[in-house]
Amino acid sequence: MNVQDYIRLEERYGAHNYHPLDVVLTRGEGVWVWDVQGRRYLDCLSAYSAVNQGHCHPKILQTMIEQAQRLTLTSRAFRNDQLALFYEDICKLTRSHKVLPMNSGAEAVETAIKTVRKWGYEVKGVPRDRAEIIVCENNFHGRTITIVGFSTDPRSREGFGPFAPGFKIIPFGDADALEAAITPNTVAFLVEPIQGEAGVIIPPEGYLRRVREICDRHGIMLILDEIQTGLGRTGKLLAEEHEGIEADLTLVGKALSGGFYPISAVLSNQEVMDVLQPGEHGSTFGGNPLACAIARTALKVLIEEGMIENAAEMGAYFLTGLSRIENPHIKEVRGKGLMMAVEFYPEAGGARHYTERLAEHGILCKETHEHTIRFAPPLIITKEQVDWALERIEEVLSA
Repeated sequence: MNVQDYIRLEERYGAHNYHPLDVVLTRGEGVWVWDVQGRRYLDCLSAYSAVNQGHCHPKILQTMIEQAQRLTLTSRAFRNDQLALFYEDICKLTRSHKVLPMNSGAEAVETAIKTVRKWGYEVKGVPRDRAEIIVCENNFHGRTITIVGFSTDPRSREGFGPFAPGFKIIPFGDADALEAAITPNTVAFLVEPIQGEAGVIIPPEGYLRRVREICDRHGIMLILDEIQTGLGRTGKLLAEEHEGIEADLTLVGKALSGGFYPISAVLSNQEVMDVLQPGEHGSTFGGNPLACAIARTALKVLIEEGMIENAAEMGAYFLTGLSRIENPHIKEVRGKGLMMAVEFYPEAGGARHYTERLAEHGILCKETHEHTIRFAPPLIITKEQVDWALERIEEVLSA
C-alpha cells in the first residue's frame, strides 16, 4: 500500500475528528520516525510529550515484554505485585503522600475534580452540591463533557452541551483575578503551569508562588495539571519546581509510560486523597500490573539517563536558535526546557503551511490555535540533532 491508500482508508472508515499531516508513520527509534515510504523525520512533537524518553526506548520495551509475559490485568478487585512498587517509586520521586492511578490525562483531571469536591463537602464544610472550582481561560485539560464544559475554546464546546456547573473561569497568569474569584464555596484552583495546547503560554515570573500563597490563605486546594509539562519536559521533573512550590494535587500522564501504554496518576496530599472510600471511584484498567511496571521503568530511565538535565540544556540551546530566525511574520518565540513555540502574526496566514513545509524537510511538528507552531522533541535529543533541526527550521521559517 502507498501513502494515499492508507489515507483513503482512514478517511473512509474513521471519524474526522483530527486534521493530521499527510505522513503515514510506521517505525520510530529515539528522536526519529520513518514513514511507509522509508523517509526519516525528526519528531518535534513527541506525541504531545508522551514520548519524552524517545521512541521505543529499549529498557521500557524490555519491561513491557517481560511483564506482558507474566501478568497484564487483574482489575483492582485483587492486588498485584507491581502496584505497590509503582506507588513507592513515584511518591518518593515527587514527594507525594498518596497516588491514584488512572489511564488517561482526562481521567486524571476528572479524578481530581471528584476528589476535591468530596474534600470540600466532608472537610471544608461546603454546602452539598455547591462546590466551585476555578479554572483559567484557554485551558486544555482533556475532552470529556465535564472538561469541555469549562473550556473557552469554541471548537471544544460547541454542540456538546449541556455542561456540568460548578466552574469559574479567570484569566491565566493573573493572581489578582484568582483572589477575587474565591468564595466560601471554592474548593480548588485547577491550572497548567504552562498552557501547552494554547501555544506554550508561560505565566509571569512569580505567578505560581503567589497562587500557592493565595490558595493556602483561603484554604483551597491547588491542582497543577502537569500532564504535558511534567516528567522532565520543562527541564525540571515537574514544572512547579521552577518556582519552588508544591501543589496539593499534581496530575501526570503521557510520558509516565514513555509512550508504551496508557497510564496517568493523581499525586496528592493525604488530606485530600483520604476522603475516597472503597467503591467511590476507580477504573478496570487503572493500576494494572502492565502499566505499573512500564511506568516504573519509564521514570527510572528519565532520572538515570539524565534526560531532565538534557532537556534544560538542549532546550536553552534550541530556543536560542529559534530566536535568531529572521521573519517579519514571527510575533514571538518562547519556551521553557524542550517545550517551545513560534507564534506568527495573523497576516502570516496561519502556521499550517509552515508545518507542511517542515514535514517536507524532515521535521514533524504541529500547529496549535492556528498561528503557533510547537516544538517539543524527545528529551534525549543531542546538540548535533538540534543543529540538524535548526538548519531546516530556519530554511523554512525564513523563506
